[in-house]
Amino acid sequence: MIKPSVRCFTLLNVYRFCNISQYNDDHTKYEGNKPRVLITGSLGQLGTGLASVMRKRYGVQNVFMSDIIKAPPNVAASGPYVFADILDFKRLQELIVTHNIDWIVHFSALLSAVGENNVPLAMRVNIEGLHNVLELSKQYKLKLFVPSTIGAFGPDSPRNPTPDLTIQRPRTIYGVSKVHAELMGEYYYHRFGMDFRSLRFPGVISADTNPGGGTTDYAVHIFHDALQTGDFTSFLRRDTRLPMMYIDDCLRSVVQFMELPGNQLKQRTYNVTAMSFTPEELVAEVRKHVPHLKAKYEADSRQKIADTWPEVFDDSNARADWGWKHDYDIKGLCDIMFEKLRPVYDTDSHLDACSKDGKQKLSAA
Repeated sequence: MIKPSVRCFTLLNVYRFCNISQYNDDHTKYEGNKPRVLITGSLGQLGTGLASVMRKRYGVQNVFMSDIIKAPPNVAASGPYVFADILDFKRLQELIVTHNIDWIVHFSALLSAVGENNVPLAMRVNIEGLHNVLELSKQYKLKLFVPSTIGAFGPDSPRNPTPDLTIQRPRTIYGVSKVHAELMGEYYYHRFGMDFRSLRFPGVISADTNPGGGTTDYAVHIFHDALQTGDFTSFLRRDTRLPMMYIDDCLRSVVQFMELPGNQLKQRTYNVTAMSFTPEELVAEVRKHVPHLKAKYEADSRQKIADTWPEVFDDSNARADWGWKHDYDIKGLCDIMFEKLRPVYDTDSHLDACSKDGKQKLSAA
């Protein structure tokens, strides 16, 4: 029984939060009633960036980051941050009630390569944790977003292109858990009217966070290696084509999707993407910025995972149903990655040079 003091909303009221016309290119403007959002697993690749975007739109005090480790100083100073173990149902319930949460963005998960190295933990985090947020979202009438992935497809799926609705049958615990999340979320929507939403993301590329153990992480490593050493080793074959997306497009898709009125959604899970490329094609584009880059290709265990994933994502339904469109292609991706990372490594090189110079002067003295 939900106590009267707990702020609960009917689905009609949840839909009242948003109107597609309220979403515009200025991410700081939002004209609807501002939701209070809990982001689980928020110290990962997507959580920190999404919290920043949502705080600009909905207010700093309305977006709660959470995770199971201590937040870095910059995160702790940026807005509300709380401890939340996704396996602790009572703690999550307490946070929802205490902070009047309206939306949950559920990022807590072990990614593909990491999950394969610890299947029991992946089952607990990716499946038991999901069950907790599903039940709590049903109980407190919350809007729930759970990201899915290209890893939700398998070798029996059509790979070029891969549509929204097709056979899936993934071969990793990460992919299996994401198919489970999609189906459970849709079940809760149809059975209980719970507002579940999911987007299947391709590889997401960002300059702001370190790679998190995914199969597409080579597309992040290459930019750091190009600027640090000029030598890059891909753990995938040169001709391995996979869908990709720059993080700003990814975060924008989440916000746009969450603000849609429910009656505009023809399905609860959509593909979204921006581009598809191979390691060799990315190397060629990176060499326009770092001509001396040396590249070699040494496939490891992640190649077997990549060989079962889509080569090209069909996101035509998202584009038709709610106006999704990307801003960054492979050229724009490389431009923005080097724009963000070059000052970091230029500064590091300068500090190293100063340090060596100081040591030489000290030795001379």
